[in-house]
Amino acid sequence: MLDDTDRRILRQTQADPDAPHVTLADRAGVTPATFARRLSAMERAGVVQGREAQIDWAALGYTVEVSLRITLDKTAPLAFETFLNAARQIPEVLELQTFVGSVDARISLVARDLAHYQVLYRDHILRLPHIDDIEALMHVARIKDTQALAL
Repeated sequence: MLDDTDRRILRQTQADPDAPHVTLADRAGVTPATFARRLSAMERAGVVQGREAQIDWAALGYTVEVSLRITLDKTAPLAFETFLNAARQIPEVLELQTFVGSVDARISLVARDLAHYQVLYRDHILRLPHIDDIEALMHVARIKDTQALAL
């Protein structure tokens, strides 16, 4: 379990992951050695799973973001596995999730523009195996986007 010191370290790391460890240690009220040792222990335990660069896809020319809700033909053997394996191969797919309920999967993807999205949809999405139904949701605005929780 995490103690108060671990939570302070995580709070500071979430708030400013690019800050030097010395700075984060000071903000967390621990020595740099304690900070490094505890953060390393949380990484080994899988609590901290690395640090990623957040890409601004629009800055790279990908201005269209779409979320596709997928219902699969669950009567087909291995429908989930073959669908997921095929969907993973589409480079523009940023996120792939599965659910229990009326929607089986969700694909989040980016495209340069609507014409590019149309090509992706026609040439890749519609060719994914075992799809029974698709609902496309065009992204309009990101109101909240965080992986951080209050600790």
